[in-house]
Amino acid sequence: MDRVAAMRAFAAVAERGSFVAAARALGISRAMASRHVQDLEAHLGARLLDRTTRRVAPTEAGRVYHERCAAILAELAEADSAVGALQARPSGRLRVSAPVSFGTMHLAAAVADYMAAHLQVSIELALEDRMVDLVEEGHDLAIRVGRLAPSSLVARRLAPCRLVACAAPSYLRRAGAPRLPADLARHECLGYAYASWGDNRRFVGPGGEEVAVRVSGRLRANNGDALRAAALHGAGIALLPSFIVGRDLASGGLRRVLPRHEAPPIAIHAVRPQGRHLTAKVRSFIDFLVPRFSGTPAWDEALAAPRAPRGAKA
Repeated sequence: MDRVAAMRAFAAVAERGSFVAAARALGISRAMASRHVQDLEAHLGARLLDRTTRRVAPTEAGRVYHERCAAILAELAEADSAVGALQARPSGRLRVSAPVSFGTMHLAAAVADYMAAHLQVSIELALEDRMVDLVEEGHDLAIRVGRLAPSSLVARRLAPCRLVACAAPSYLRRAGAPRLPADLARHECLGYAYASWGDNRRFVGPGGEEVAVRVSGRLRANNGDALRAAALHGAGIALLPSFIVGRDLASGGLRRVLPRHEAPPIAIHAVRPQGRHLTAKVRSFIDFLVPRFSGTPAWDEALAAPRAPRGAKA
């Protein structure tokens, strides 16, 4: 049995829901596609597909196996294209999606430097905080900030991302500084509309203990820059990525609260659709971003030696 051919046939059937459509996509006969899947099921000792006269759908075992197959096949495709991509010169239009704050504050400068080094590449940079569908909307790759949900996308980590609870000195003088995460329940907290954690805030204490608190506030926004501006004007306590508020923490415009408690870290990734031919422009752009943002990012320098905000109660 050709394991790779069998895996390709199974994945094609599972994704298209039809042996006929899968065979057409692979350029083989329906009988051959069916034989590949039967051989694979016999090898595994499990039924991977439920077959009826109207449809074909993966079984529970088939869904688990398809997820692994898709990843393996994507890696094989990437390995096959790597040699050619390394020899090719990056060229053409590169469509990149990124969050507004990270895009304007950090990515745009990186894009300019990349284009200076790759004169045959033009870049279309789409900045929006919603979760775009890369395939449906025609993007080559996206920059994602946060924890990645399970998906078929191929991800590469670019940088760590720390979430910082912070507020303006004017707010802390008026409302006082929280000493413990539980104190946030009595404060005006600014909310990010796209945050997966909603109104819950989680922190890890100095001893490694996890603490969760439910907060509330009158302002919620779908953009980090808007929350930063509101925090600077004393509207409340914000939980924002350090790449947004790092300069404000360094200048004193914002002050970190709960310095002994860290929000669980997240990360910044470059993601791209799997199964698509990895072009030289996509590979070179991601390779360019990794050393630029990896390690300890410049925006975290203000957090190297965190201090309690002035005016905090002992």
